[in-house]
Amino acid sequence: MTGNSWTVWARLWAALAVTGGAALSVPAVTPVAGAEPCPDVDVVFARGTFEPPGAGGVGQDFVDTLRGRLGDKSVDVYPVNYPASTDFPTAAQGVIDASNHIQNRVNACPDTKMVLGGFSQGAAVMGYVTADKIPDDFTPPDGITGPMPPEVADHVAAVALFGEPSQDFLNQIDAPPINIGSRYAPKTINLCIDTDPICSPTGNDGGSHGLYAANGMTGRAADFVAQRLNRW
Repeated sequence: MTGNSWTVWARLWAALAVTGGAALSVPAVTPVAGAEPCPDVDVVFARGTFEPPGAGGVGQDFVDTLRGRLGDKSVDVYPVNYPASTDFPTAAQGVIDASNHIQNRVNACPDTKMVLGGFSQGAAVMGYVTADKIPDDFTPPDGITGPMPPEVADHVAAVALFGEPSQDFLNQIDAPPINIGSRYAPKTINLCIDTDPICSPTGNDGGSHGLYAANGMTGRAADFVAQRLNRW
């Protein structure tokens, strides 16, 4: 990444306090013995930039709303462990962490239904996790060797993304394009507020990037995901 690109990146993040993109996915890690009982549903959510560790505000609202739609089903939440900072390359840590958790859960709990989600930079992270392949002209960071095995997608009921960085935004920071994998795209809801400059090329209101929980979009995503889970 050039010095000018880093300058653009820093200015965008400082002005909007929002998010960017990352890498792709990784090989599975052997599950740890003595794991907790398998839940009915496991939500893997990557928070947005500058949000403290956890699912983040948008993620937590989505999870809380989804739980209310699922009755007595048990729901675990795995907050993706990564810096969520303006240091763009560290987003690859989120791709590695999310991919490892997803594959470990599938191996240990094959009957658990997986839900993948992310907000802002976290949406980019989760988008890369689902990719079919590494772009030909992109050299992945250490620890990322390729996409997840295709059969993992059979355990994923739905993907919910909020404020995913647009291609225009990614171009400004020299990030690779986000291409939701072909086995995940039909079960993905990708929500963007029209005025959000991170996900919308015509967006001009940085404040709207933080409104996904306030404007009902987390509820809309929860409805979509619950419908898929309830008919699985």
